[in-house]
Amino acid sequence: MPTSSPIRQFVRGSLGTGVAVTVRAAGALVINKLFATYAPAGGLTLLAQFQNLMALLTTLPNDGVHVGLVKYLAPLQPGSPRYRAWLGAALTLNAAALVVGGAVLAGRGLLDWGWGYTVAFLAGIALLLGQGLLGAALLAAGRLRAYLGLSATLAVLGTSAVAAALLGHRSPPEALLAYLLAQGLTLAPALGLAARAGLLRGVRLAAPVSRLALRRLGQFLLMAVSTLVFGKAVDYVLRDYLLATFGPARTDLWQAVAKLSDNYTMVFGAVMSSVFYPRLAALAGQPAARNYLLGVLKLLAPGLAAGLGLIFVCRDWLLPLLFAPRLLAAREFLGAQLLGDWAKFISWLFIFQLTARARTGPYVAVQAASAAVFAGLLALLLPRFGLQGAVLAHAARYGLLLLACVGAQLRMRNEE
Repeated sequence: MPTSSPIRQFVRGSLGTGVAVTVRAAGALVINKLFATYAPAGGLTLLAQFQNLMALLTTLPNDGVHVGLVKYLAPLQPGSPRYRAWLGAALTLNAAALVVGGAVLAGRGLLDWGWGYTVAFLAGIALLLGQGLLGAALLAAGRLRAYLGLSATLAVLGTSAVAAALLGHRSPPEALLAYLLAQGLTLAPALGLAARAGLLRGVRLAAPVSRLALRRLGQFLLMAVSTLVFGKAVDYVLRDYLLATFGPARTDLWQAVAKLSDNYTMVFGAVMSSVFYPRLAALAGQPAARNYLLGVLKLLAPGLAAGLGLIFVCRDWLLPLLFAPRLLAAREFLGAQLLGDWAKFISWLFIFQLTARARTGPYVAVQAASAAVFAGLLALLLPRFGLQGAVLAHAARYGLLLLACVGAQLRMRNEE
């Protein structure tokens, strides 16, 4: 198959998926704007810390269990014994992740707003995990339109809840809880869509759990664990340190560029996961895989550079527009952030090869090494450059990772 054909497929698929994901990104931008405008100083950082805390409890199910569930459910007939076994195993693993996460939450005091708030928070997470599990079943059944509809509904409900709470003069913690619980309400339409598609036939909550299904799905948790430990947890600790060291108002400047990055990263990551990765996985082990990778790389490297460069050029009106006028000073951090993001996105193309080939060990090693380098860079640069050191460390981290990826790719080519 000519290289141009899969590249054209990549472009078409990216446009279709990108439109759907952009709806979610728009909702996230509105929430950022609301917190930057109506919450007290430090509100934007509080939002990011809350979302990071949500990610700490949902990463293992979403990036591990549900990814494996799509793989194993896809070839099965809904309602069959094996189909029900995979659903039961996924539900069990999700429940275990929630119990462990709740124990850590209570033991470490990560939420200091009282037990009632903590219980409501965990209830919201449980609803969100249920919606995610049903969403994975819809994806496995090829119900992409229903899945995208759920994603859009989740974004609309979360944004509406934050707007109602903040404009109604509720406190930021109350607005955050409303944001989570409103997203959790998408479990109801998810149940309806799954039932209409016949995906819940014969499902019983008290059914025996398949050990084989547990073991197979558990394997997908390994990569998700590395993402959690070396990604989300590092981000949480860094934000906590910056808050304690530089204060809420100053940290909000760094957080503004980080939140801007999160939004376009979400769009890029979703497109890569749904369009680029499946095709790369299908070609794994074939010479065409490298041609496909290089073709997408040639397309994205200049395209991403142009897009991120445009953001930099428009920074003086973009930051006040998306956040608040007081956060215009965040422009001093934007250049290094954008440079690091470009290197991060390009390095992801190479790292996807490890996932496509199920190279769990090397994948975890790359994540661990990257996090260790980042920690060392932060320790070196924060004392010398202050808050600017955080974005400089980000740029240096992914610049070094990209160089390592290119070097590894060249070695692989020479060995063949």
